[in-house]
Amino acid sequence: MQSKALKLFSIIFVLITTGELITANSSSFYELHYIFKPAIITSLIFYFWSRSKSINSGLRVLIFLALLCSVIGDVLLMFVEKSPNYFLFGLISFLIAHVLYVLAFNKQRNKKINPLGFTTLLFIYAVGLFYLLYNGLNEMLIPVVIYMLVILSMATTAYTRKGSVNRMSYILVLVGAILFLVSDSILALNKFYQPQIYANISIMLTYALAQYFIIIGMLNQNN
Repeated sequence: MQSKALKLFSIIFVLITTGELITANSSSFYELHYIFKPAIITSLIFYFWSRSKSINSGLRVLIFLALLCSVIGDVLLMFVEKSPNYFLFGLISFLIAHVLYVLAFNKQRNKKINPLGFTTLLFIYAVGLFYLLYNGLNEMLIPVVIYMLVILSMATTAYTRKGSVNRMSYILVLVGAILFLVSDSILALNKFYQPQIYANISIMLTYALAQYFIIIGMLNQNN
């Protein structure tokens, strides 16, 4: 876990993410945002693929495809101001990414774990969020509901890995899944409820950390 490669990659990842946070909120360097944003997950793709040779091939491919769909989603969401269709297609890309994560996490499911309590907490959270979003969803109602169900499933399957992998891997992936849920919640509130303070920063920061923790957790499963 504390390898030189991980430390070096973590520094690079922090620099790329910081670059995105700065350029996305700067009128002077905004053009660089189109480089830094996709570079966040692209860097994770290269790191994951180079360090995951010992992981089950099916699991490895699922994670790779989830990251690839995430990059596509990132790129599509950069152009939402040009057409609302980009948001829908971006939503679909991330929906597929979450489904792939569900399939990946489910491969490591501990069948002795009962997720009812955890799922109940997620459901209560989702109902509260949906209550705030409902009036602003309009034609996006069904896509958003489907998306919410899938990301809740992603968090639940991350929870059910408990006991089937080492503690560090379990905690990192679960924290990553929850941060992903938080990031998407802020994005939804900002778009369908009302503008959130520092939304761009909070969405991207929680999203980058979510993906980082998930990938590092998956790589750490056999340590």
